[in-house]
Amino acid sequence: MTAVKAGDVEGLVRRGPDPRIAVVLVYGPDVGLVADRAMRLVRGMVADPDDPDDPFALIRIDGDTLASDPGRLVDEASTVGLFGGSRTIWVRSGSRNYAPAVDAVLKAPTEGARIVVEAGDLARSAPLRTLCEGSPKALALPCYPDDERTLADLIERTLQEDGLRIDRDARDLLTGSLGSDRRASLSEIGKLALYARGQGSVGVDDVEAIVSDVGASVLNALIDAAFAGRASEAEREYRRFRHEGMDPSAMLGAGLRHALTLLSLRLDNPRGSANQIVANWRGLHFRRKALAETQLARWSAPGLQQAVAWLQDAVLACRRSEPDLAHAQAQGVFLRIAIEAARRRA
Repeated sequence: MTAVKAGDVEGLVRRGPDPRIAVVLVYGPDVGLVADRAMRLVRGMVADPDDPDDPFALIRIDGDTLASDPGRLVDEASTVGLFGGSRTIWVRSGSRNYAPAVDAVLKAPTEGARIVVEAGDLARSAPLRTLCEGSPKALALPCYPDDERTLADLIERTLQEDGLRIDRDARDLLTGSLGSDRRASLSEIGKLALYARGQGSVGVDDVEAIVSDVGASVLNALIDAAFAGRASEAEREYRRFRHEGMDPSAMLGAGLRHALTLLSLRLDNPRGSANQIVANWRGLHFRRKALAETQLARWSAPGLQQAVAWLQDAVLACRRSEPDLAHAQAQGVFLRIAIEAARRRA
C-alpha cells in the first residue's frame, strides 16, 4: 500500500516524492490545502525551478478533459519535451470521473514523466483513491484541515519566504485567529507579510493590526449564523461561498466539527450557563463570543446530537452526488439547522 498518513504529508511535500513515483494524488476536503500542496509538488518536480511555468516542461490538464479523453494522459506522459528532459503534468480537479485515465497511465511506461493529480474529498472506496493507494507507482496524499501545529509551521515557513521571522507570542495569537481553510489562512499571512515587509520580525502589534479572525470571517460566518438561528444570513453566506467556489463537503465538514465542539462543551457542562461555558472556551476568538453564547443557550445536548446526525448524513450524500445536487443538500442542512435554532429561541 502507498497511502500516506495525514501527519506525514507535509514532510513528504517538502522533501519531494521518490523519483520512481509516477503519479502523486493530492486529495481531501480542504480545497485550499490541496491546491497549495499540489502547486508545491509541481514546482519541486519541474526541470528548471527558475522557470516553473515553462509550457514545454509543465503541462496542465483539466480533470473533465481527461474524463472525455482518457488516453490523453498516457499520450502526454509518453511525449518527450521539445528540448529533452522529463515533463511534469498537473491534473486539476474536475467534476467527472477521470480514474480510467490515471489507471491507464499507471499501467503504461511514462518515460520519466511526473504527474500530480488534484482531487476533492475522496471516500476510501473512490476509484481514484484505491488506484493510487494500491499502485507501487503512485502515492495518495490526504489533505485535512490544518491543526494548530500545522498552522504554526505554515506561518513560520510562509513568513520566512519573505525574509521575516515571527515572535512566539505573535505566532500563537495568529494561530488562534486562523481557521481551518488553507487558502484563507495563506491570504491572511500574505497580508501580514506585506504589512511587515522590511521589519525583519513580526510582533503581536502587527498581528492585531492586520489579521482578522479568518475562522469568523470565512466559514464561521456561515456556521455561526446557522447555529444562532439566523436563516436569511446563513442562506446569504452559503450563496457567497458557493459563488467563490467553496466545496460543499468542506463547508459541511466545518459545520460538523463546530457541532461536535458545541456538543462536547454541553456534555462537559450539563448545568453550566452559556456565559460560563463560553468564558472557558479556549481558542474562541473574542468576536465570536456573543454568537457562541446564543448558540449554547439555544441548543441542548440532544438537539446537538440531532444536528450532528443531519450533518453526517449530508456529508455522505454529498460524496455520492453531482456538484449542483451536493450544494443543494449542503445548503439545505444549514438552513434546517438555522430554522431549528430559531425555533429554540432562548
